[in-house]
Amino acid sequence: MKPGVIRALAICVFRRDGRILVFEGHDTVKGKVFYRPLGGSVEFGEYSRETIIREMQEELNAEISELRYLGSLENIFTYQGETGHEIIQVYDASFVDSSFYERPLLQGIEDDAQPFKAVWKSLDFFQATAAPPLYPDGLLSLLLGLG
Repeated sequence: MKPGVIRALAICVFRRDGRILVFEGHDTVKGKVFYRPLGGSVEFGEYSRETIIREMQEELNAEISELRYLGSLENIFTYQGETGHEIIQVYDASFVDSSFYERPLLQGIEDDAQPFKAVWKSLDFFQATAAPPLYPDGLLSLLLGLG
């Protein structure tokens, strides 16, 4: 995160059978686990839908289809003790290779070559009182049609 900069992001939830694909993150300053869909920064000259296609290819080596725009969210947050501000374009899509939906865990690689694990979580999981949060703020309401 760059201080004083608003980031333009695109994320994709890959909804199927009441579940979405998310990675598990950890804020070591807060000592808390959170979940967030996959995606990344929109590059200059790139439409947000192109960001999703590129990021899924880079991170999961996956082709996607049926890309659908769900909405936009604005998120001001603190992560690792730093304040961030994002404008997020939210999408849903389908994996061309349907075996992605059967895997309980997907191994991915971030832009900085850091590995990550993505898991399928039910929307019901995030509605439980003690559940770790789903970020960005407002995403669960958007997916449940409440916002």
